[in-house]
Amino acid sequence: MCGVEDFEKMTPHTLLPSFYKLRRMKRDVLPTTSYVELGMVVDNYRYGIDNSNTTAVEVEAIQLTNIVDSMFQPLNIRIVLTSLTIWASGNPINVNAESAGNVLGGFSTWRGSTSGLKRTDISHLLIGRGAINGVLGMAFVGTVCSPSYGTSISMFSSSTSLAGHTTVLAHELGHVLGMSHDDTCSGGNYIMHSSDAGAKKFSTCSSSDFESLILRGGGTCLQNPPDPNQVLSIPECGNKIVDQGEDCDCGTVQECNNPCCDAATCKLTKGSACAQGLCCENCQFKVAGTPCRPQNGYCDFPEYCNGTNGLCPADFYKMNGYPCNNSTSYCFNGICQTYEGQCQNLYGTTTTKAIDGCFTKGNLNGDAFGNCGTTSSGYIKCSTADSLCGKLFCTGDNPNAILNGAVTFFYVNNTNKCFSANFNLGPDVPDPGMVRQGTGCGNGKACVNYSCQNASALGYNCDTKVKCNDHGVCDNNGNCFCDNGWAPPNCNTRGYGGSIDSGPTHIDTSLRDGLLIFFLLVLPILIALTLAWFKRDAIRRRCCRKKRRTPRSQAPPKPTSNTTTNNKPSNNNSRGQLDNRYSDIFTISHNPPHRPPLPSTNPQPPLRPPPPPPRPSAVPQYNWNQNV
Repeated sequence: MCGVEDFEKMTPHTLLPSFYKLRRMKRDVLPTTSYVELGMVVDNYRYGIDNSNTTAVEVEAIQLTNIVDSMFQPLNIRIVLTSLTIWASGNPINVNAESAGNVLGGFSTWRGSTSGLKRTDISHLLIGRGAINGVLGMAFVGTVCSPSYGTSISMFSSSTSLAGHTTVLAHELGHVLGMSHDDTCSGGNYIMHSSDAGAKKFSTCSSSDFESLILRGGGTCLQNPPDPNQVLSIPECGNKIVDQGEDCDCGTVQECNNPCCDAATCKLTKGSACAQGLCCENCQFKVAGTPCRPQNGYCDFPEYCNGTNGLCPADFYKMNGYPCNNSTSYCFNGICQTYEGQCQNLYGTTTTKAIDGCFTKGNLNGDAFGNCGTTSSGYIKCSTADSLCGKLFCTGDNPNAILNGAVTFFYVNNTNKCFSANFNLGPDVPDPGMVRQGTGCGNGKACVNYSCQNASALGYNCDTKVKCNDHGVCDNNGNCFCDNGWAPPNCNTRGYGGSIDSGPTHIDTSLRDGLLIFFLLVLPILIALTLAWFKRDAIRRRCCRKKRRTPRSQAPPKPTSNTTTNNKPSNNNSRGQLDNRYSDIFTISHNPPHRPPLPSTNPQPPLRPPPPPPRPSAVPQYNWNQNV
């Protein structure tokens, strides 16, 4: 809704400032590109205007998308057509309703309840008729990524040119992306002006609105580029959209700065496995089990990389109608819909749900401040049974002021203060002050189309005890999201939890651990054994040499001599014979004689003999007979 907090992406436990304080925040242009996957639906009237020619309808849809995409590119937003549905056999909803709001509501219901449709960020319905009570288009505001409310419609009659209708289409898509009317924005006439004047560019106010949506955590589905196999376009390398047959597209050669992508061929560079996506890092896939989208509240599920794709899986959440908030309300499109959460999102964190008497008193009036919807003739009064599903009534001190509207206060029983608001956001914007679908309005009941009905009307049809063995819950695809400790798809075997839709919840380190064990333990052992095999002879010789070097002290001791039986000393010959016979046996006694050390295993070379004694000097010979 224009200028209103994105209910679809908030939780009742997340207390944030009112959107009206954030809506004009100034911030630099977001550096990352946002990709809007657009699903276009062409009604039977427009199909007839194109002469029931399917090819002509396809070409027209592609041309419309390309022109609108060029309008959003200055905001770093890309509009990519990924789904085209043609109601060739008739319109499944009433496109001739009394108000554009009823047509939009019918289209949203059709989108949320029709199986087999491709998941898109926004679904837009082209209706081949003129304006409805002066309204050329209508959209929910700030609801991008919502499976039901991320919708818009536009009237594309035979008298409107393709180029002329692009402004209307861009205007309604801008609403879904959180942009409100910018009539008061200075600088001229822009696309988000409340009246169609054929403008072709967005204002800075619209840019701020979109940035505020991103700052609040909205638009989480816009981070992933679309799957090239689902893109409906005329392939062109260099348009920054990965078309069929391309691995990547980073723009022209001059502007491309992606090392993973070859701009000239739109193919991956050598050694690269991916070029973009939340699960792509340094040109390689992130490990399976790496978180890529966190859980956003009780009714949402986290998503994980699967290890084989650079894109994060689609956003999955608990099946509509699953009880939440202590079973007083229900999950709807990934959000636990409560009165308290809606009051806080609209009027600030100090507000909460008013007493039931406020709803009864206000919604039975059937005016701008209390009703159960509108028709071409005016507001619809609520019945007492449905009063909790009409206008939202809150209570609290100092609610935040709203823009483009007014707040009314009144009291019940003179003590209970109630207030609601009339949001004057233009005829193409639904009232954001109405109670949301899935809000609990009684025991086992929920609000559905401004009526308090049995909660089964929300479409919950999963028996978790049978399908998930009481160890998980069903997601919006009907598959089990298993509790931690149990493995998908049926939660009947041990595992790490998660579902087949959201990716593996556990980072598989078995390959890494196996490689570490191999390189750090097994491989060194194999190398050592191989070296030992080739050097076995040298090792054997070394071992034998060590045995020969064993010390004598380790040999068995000599037997002791018997000195008591024979005290007669032996003669020299006998002793010599004994010495020769037992020369290698130690003699152990109390007073062993001194023995020279045993020769070494490796005897030292004999010492050089000592030099002979010096010869005395010659004595002179004297002849004693000589006469002196």
